Amino acid sequence: MTQSILITGCSSGIGLDAARTLQARGWQVFASCRKEKDVERLGAEGLTSLRLDHDDPASIHAATHAVLEATGGTIDAVFANGAYAIPGRVEDLPRDALRAIFETNLFGPFELVNAVLPAMRAADNGRGSGRIVLCSSVLGFAAMPWRGAYNSTKFAMEGLADTLRLELNDTGIEVVLIQPGPIGTNIRENSIAHFERWINLSEAREETAYRSQLMPRLYTPGRAKDRFELPPAAVTKELVHALESKRPKARYRITAPTRFAAVIKRLVSTRVMDKILLGKS
Repeated sequence: MTQSILITGCSSGIGLDAARTLQARGWQVFASCRKEKDVERLGAEGLTSLRLDHDDPASIHAATHAVLEATGGTIDAVFANGAYAIPGRVEDLPRDALRAIFETNLFGPFELVNAVLPAMRAADNGRGSGRIVLCSSVLGFAAMPWRGAYNSTKFAMEGLADTLRLELNDTGIEVVLIQPGPIGTNIRENSIAHFERWINLSEAREETAYRSQLMPRLYTPGRAKDRFELPPAAVTKELVHALESKRPKARYRITAPTRFAAVIKRLVSTRVMDKILLGKS
């Protein structure tokens, strides 16, 4: 039987590559986007697309209902991928900025998970079956400066996913974390609007550092690739394993920086890890 998957954040990057690849592999893909214009674009390409915004609970439940209606009440997998970043120092982030990014990066994905869980629990004659795949990051276990808002959402996602995996251990439902490092997507360019909305540069204590370290990286046209950067297909490759293998890993670490950070974090003290992350080793 054809397996079904609902993917969020499919307008570009990781989500779009995953949707195209999985459809080519025979999956029944429901590729969701926040904006109606992107839904129409993906539909014209031949993908089944629908609107789903992590910030909008009504859209989450409407999309889930539409998927279950199209599949006869079943869903085999969900890949919560949509997220954004707010570049800036923690001391310059207003409380409302954190509220906003947690809505998108954490609360929306977990509302989506809870929306699909009843159908997954009912599968396989009530024994439960399905894959819940959450797109975390190397920044979900190794924090970096200037990324406090994003770090926080991904650290929280890791904790909730670990808890959910334990709570579902007696079912056939697997919970998987994808942990990409540098991937060639539009997340940096897309973060400019959030930076300009939330960071009051004129009141920042480290305005000089913003102008010399952060802003050239954000605003320089023709972005150069990050060191060790891989294309979105590298994430899709691991996603396929997470979805199709009989026993998926709990975590898929993608790119050399992610694997390096995971090993080093186990081997050295927090102080030494801080020096490595700050480039002072």
